[in-house]
Amino acid sequence: MTTPTHSQQLLSLVARLSFRLGQFKLSAGGTSDYYIDCRITTLHAEGGRLTGHAILDLLEAHGIEAEAVGGLTMGADPIVSNVATASAWRAISRPGAPLLHGFLVRKAEKTHGTSRRIEGHCREGARVVIVDDVCTTGASTIAAVEAAREAGMTVAAVVCIVEREEANGRPAVEAAAAGAPFLRLFTAKEVRAEHEKQLQAAGA
Repeated sequence: MTTPTHSQQLLSLVARLSFRLGQFKLSAGGTSDYYIDCRITTLHAEGGRLTGHAILDLLEAHGIEAEAVGGLTMGADPIVSNVATASAWRAISRPGAPLLHGFLVRKAEKTHGTSRRIEGHCREGARVVIVDDVCTTGASTIAAVEAAREAGMTVAAVVCIVEREEANGRPAVEAAAAGAPFLRLFTAKEVRAEHEKQLQAAGA
């Protein structure tokens, strides 16, 4: 029997921990009969480990080369930390594997100290990957893309854990990414299907 991939294991965990059915008001406006809170999974010990490795696997599969990974606080915070840590572990077991350092984008510049909007790795000319947990309208993802570019960094790719596949979400992110690929680990439909499968198995 083959071992499930990091992505397959992560999908199972997201469906079990982060997916809820009901009536929910979305931050983007409107309502939905389901809600996905990926932070429950990305802040989970095993969920965090799987998140880091699943995103690294996705980047490798698409040939994406970068030196850092970052996103808008706070949805991206645990993703960034887990990807950076996973890259360090891979570099130990696979000498030569690239390290991806982390950075976080504040929603507004600090009003004290260095007054920076980006915390962590920030080097002009650096190739970076922008990450987010759930993409609906793509607003938070786009804000991080714009901040990275304003800091002189080059966006190599954009990655989300779950894409809700809303009509305007992907087009808006792809327009902001300006040619950099927009990748996802799962669609909301895939998470929902896995959630319902788990419910059926539990009731069997």
